[in-house]
Amino acid sequence: MPVPSATPEGSSSPAAYKTRFSEKWQSLSNNTRGICWALLATFLMAVMSTIIKLLGDHLHVTQILMLRQFFMLAISAPVVIKGFPGSLKTQAPLLHLGRILLAAAAMYLGFTAVIHLPLAESTVIGFARTFFITIFAVIFLKEVIGVHRISATLLGFIGVMVIVQPGTGAEMSIYSAMAIFASACAALVGIILRKVTQLDRPITILTFQATFVGLIMAPFGIYNWAPISVNDAILLLCLAGVSWGAQMCNIQALRFGEASAIAPFDYIRLVYAAIISIVIFGVWPLWTTYLGGAIIVAASLYTLHRETVLGKKVATGTAPSKTH
Repeated sequence: MPVPSATPEGSSSPAAYKTRFSEKWQSLSNNTRGICWALLATFLMAVMSTIIKLLGDHLHVTQILMLRQFFMLAISAPVVIKGFPGSLKTQAPLLHLGRILLAAAAMYLGFTAVIHLPLAESTVIGFARTFFITIFAVIFLKEVIGVHRISATLLGFIGVMVIVQPGTGAEMSIYSAMAIFASACAALVGIILRKVTQLDRPITILTFQATFVGLIMAPFGIYNWAPISVNDAILLLCLAGVSWGAQMCNIQALRFGEASAIAPFDYIRLVYAAIISIVIFGVWPLWTTYLGGAIIVAASLYTLHRETVLGKKVATGTAPSKTH
């Protein structure tokens, strides 16, 4: 006799779970989906900073950047080749040019700061990107920022200030200044991405940046070349993979969500950085880090809840206009 099925069709199969997840995902608002992508991107960015800091003990920042970009290009190559020439077709060449130049500056300045500053400090200073991107979103994207987003961003900044404890008399170093300038450049890259993601495919966006930033760094990386150990080679490969994943997640976040809506979630990276500092470097944060981290998480979760509620109101036609 034939053996009957143990369960109803699709009730617990991988395909059924995938279908239910897809339906749930599609029911979310665009900003909520953008926030989910942003959370994953910030985790991968924290891991990326850790790898860069480890590599910076042996290799020059331009060598790290050059190899990182070319490895990322190698990861993208199969998809690029499969979709060629459409995978490299762009409708915004000038936007890509500006993005590549700003990304090169942001990476050089930011990577240098990560290598020379404590991980938590470079992460905190990097949060200036949130305020730059909020301002730039209003100026360039004409986004309307309501009281809820402003409140969430300010609450997150208060959490950062609890951790930084300004007024302790510490002077700003050249590396701190580099981190701030990197944040401004990264914010402009994010604004351009918001435009470009509406026109070009994610693989096209990532390939252009990986290729041309790598070419910009190549002369400097070759000049500062140092021998690469087996451990460094493994870390470089991991850096390329993590960086590729982080950029793809970031592209998706900006594709779905408004720039100013996902900006507060950059604060979550500090929580990741604190955990990594304990596990990798054996550095335990002060109690103020835990307090500030709790405030940051609360601000981010509030924004996520707000966007979810707003998405449901939009679906039912009861959302107020431009008040979020």
